[in-house]
Amino acid sequence: MRRDIFQAIADPTRRAIISLIALHAMTPNAIAENFNMTRQAVSKHLKILSECEMITPKQEGREIFYSLEIDKLKQIDIWLKDFREIWETRFNQLDEVLKTLKK
Repeated sequence: MRRDIFQAIADPTRRAIISLIALHAMTPNAIAENFNMTRQAVSKHLKILSECEMITPKQEGREIFYSLEIDKLKQIDIWLKDFREIWETRFNQLDEVLKTLKK
C-alpha cells in the first residue's frame, strides 16, 4: 500500500525518525534506542515511512540501514510554497500598517 507523504510527517515520532536519519543511515535498533517505545512500535513507524517512500532500506550484511529520501521533502516544500507566499504578503501588509501607525 502506497501512502501519502503527509502521513509520514503527521506523527511526531516519524518526524523524529526523519530527523535522526537525515544525517546518516541507521539500523532499526539504533533508531529504537532514541525512543521510549518497543522495537516493534518503531518498526511500524519505519514501515509507514517506507510506504510513503520517505526512507529506503539497504541491506549491508546482516543489518538493514534506513536512509532518508531527501527529495521526497521537496513535495512538502512545494505544497507549503503557496502558504509561504500568503504569509509573506500578510507580513508585508502588517509592516505597512505599523509604518503608518508610527507616523
